[in-house]
Amino acid sequence: MNNLNVSKKVLELKNICKTYQAKNGEIEALKNINFNVNEGEFVSIIGPSGCGKSTLLSIIAGLEPKTKGDMYIDGKIGYMLQKDNLLEWRTIYKNVLLGLEIKKNLTEENKNYVIELLKKYGLYEFKDKYPMQLSGGMRQRVALIRTLAIRPNILLLDEAFSALDYQTRLMVTEDIYKILKQEGITAIMVTHDISEAISMSDRVVVLGQRPATVKNIYTIDFEMDNRTPLNCRENPKFSKYFNIMWKELEEYDKEEEKKDRK
Repeated sequence: MNNLNVSKKVLELKNICKTYQAKNGEIEALKNINFNVNEGEFVSIIGPSGCGKSTLLSIIAGLEPKTKGDMYIDGKIGYMLQKDNLLEWRTIYKNVLLGLEIKKNLTEENKNYVIELLKKYGLYEFKDKYPMQLSGGMRQRVALIRTLAIRPNILLLDEAFSALDYQTRLMVTEDIYKILKQEGITAIMVTHDISEAISMSDRVVVLGQRPATVKNIYTIDFEMDNRTPLNCRENPKFSKYFNIMWKELEEYDKEEEKKDRK
């Protein structure tokens, strides 16, 4: 069962709107986006291609301004992108320290914390290696530990696993899910992969076509104590969740096709 303590709210979005200025006028990307995220939750955002999922994540991260609406964030944010962005000329240890260096927070305490993380998650023996000497899955784990080194409360993942092959992707989602749960970090993930969203999330937010609005929020509960992404995929409830969301996104695609024909 889901024994998640959801009493503390760490993110609240109220009527978030985003409008871009273009040569032919205004383009409305997001319209009245409303949802909350509670401490310790893993929430995924899915929707049709180009609907504004990554734009929404950028607004939450503070990388892009919202046009209207209110946003409440309680905690420090970390961000993981599609590419691991490891620096090939730096060792794994030096890569993991990068965020702390940028923030001018390279204390002995934080260095020791990084060593603890590397040991805890099976990367200590590779600390003097270079990124090109690691597999894609290990590189992504290094990228996560680099983010964890700044001690975020909330982690944003923007298609963080999409550059990996299918088999590696399954193993990396398993690794990263376990790490986030062990560290008690709240996660918000944008993905185009419905299966990935269902297998990793406590809730899935479904956005509609641009201008994106929240069409549905699904609570995912596999009624198991030892939940992992892989055993969720084997659960009988998995296909039910998948079919519901697939049909919903398929309807949006058909609506868009009708608009294009007009």
